[in-house]
Amino acid sequence: MSQLSSGRILRYNFAERVIHWIAGVTYVYELLTGLAFYSPHLFWIAVLLGGGPTSRYWHPWIGLLFSAVLFRMLRIWSSDMRITGADRAWQKAMGRYIRNEDEGLPPIDRFNIGQKYFFWVMLYAGIVLLVTGVALWFPERIPWNLRSLRYAAVLLHVSAALITIGAFIIHVYMGTAMVRGGFTSITASGTTGSPELSPLGDDGARMGPPHRAG
Repeated sequence: MSQLSSGRILRYNFAERVIHWIAGVTYVYELLTGLAFYSPHLFWIAVLLGGGPTSRYWHPWIGLLFSAVLFRMLRIWSSDMRITGADRAWQKAMGRYIRNEDEGLPPIDRFNIGQKYFFWVMLYAGIVLLVTGVALWFPERIPWNLRSLRYAAVLLHVSAALITIGAFIIHVYMGTAMVRGGFTSITASGTTGSPELSPLGDDGARMGPPHRAG
């Protein structure tokens, strides 16, 4: 992050914003088509997205793109997403967060612990979705005497998907409704005028009260 001449803070550069939105768009497509396949009551979603065959064709391919983006994000942010002593100190003071006493919370790193947990949940669940998704993409490649792997793939795929849905809902809510400047920092400008949202200065020193987790 860097301090701009206008006084606003650049939280995400252009490449980071692009990769974030590719991940978001591909995930939403996977979410919608996946729900359409999950229940007959939701198949109307597939109809809106071009029909069942079209959704069935693109679901695995878009899933591969989403997985590739996840691994790219891991490469970009792996060091920033490590749980640190600052995060553990923040957790111990979570009572102040619940009581909206943000000024009494300890400072944190570039990403708050909520963002870090979200990242790791999506990454590990994404890996499960990738492995099980490939098995479901080519079920005929699994021998009949190993059919239990097919059943396990279905169970794990659905379970991982439900976990990501819950995490995604929380992430969107926190980023748009709870965290001041959270949405604008990941849109076209990539900046925020709130120091609470950017606890790292140009030299990497922590500053100001931490932003709310999400």
